[in-house]
Amino acid sequence: MSVLRIYSDQDASLIQAETDHGEIANLLQDTGIKFERWNASKELGEATTNEEVIEAYRASVDRLMKEYNFQSVDVVSLTPDNPNKETLRAKFLDEHTHTDFEVRFFVDGSGLFYIHTQERVYAVLCEQGDLISVPANTRHWFDMGQAPAFKCIRLFTTPEGWEANYTGDAIAKNFPSYDDFVSIPA
Repeated sequence: MSVLRIYSDQDASLIQAETDHGEIANLLQDTGIKFERWNASKELGEATTNEEVIEAYRASVDRLMKEYNFQSVDVVSLTPDNPNKETLRAKFLDEHTHTDFEVRFFVDGSGLFYIHTQERVYAVLCEQGDLISVPANTRHWFDMGQAPAFKCIRLFTTPEGWEANYTGDAIAKNFPSYDDFVSIPA
């Protein structure tokens, strides 16, 4: 289940919690964040290739590519047995921005985006079927948890792809980790 929790950026106190997908999308839209549900055009199995994953969501991918002039699309996945999972997780845990959109569609699994805007922190637990698009230059961070398990479609406007500009703000340490967040009843 997708979950949105809105916190004060000053003291990390909870302001609002929401589990209704439509209401989450509405609340995030007010901050410029796109949050959608996508459905595959065909069944995807364990042995599905990255190209087959993209083809299963081709209509939605093409719509966003046209809307935002994205130049590339790929699929990234991470499993709990990945020997580099701690290094990869650490790369995303500090607040940063990008000169590009950060667009992720969760084909499988889940991850937790924190968006810092308008004196609030929006914690968005994305799960299978969720698309989140964080606008360029928006402060945010991402936690995949201690045992990451996800597959995502990513879209980019630049060929370089993911490049972070770290803010140096330690705000992320004031908020629950992925593992703590998912243990809180919705």
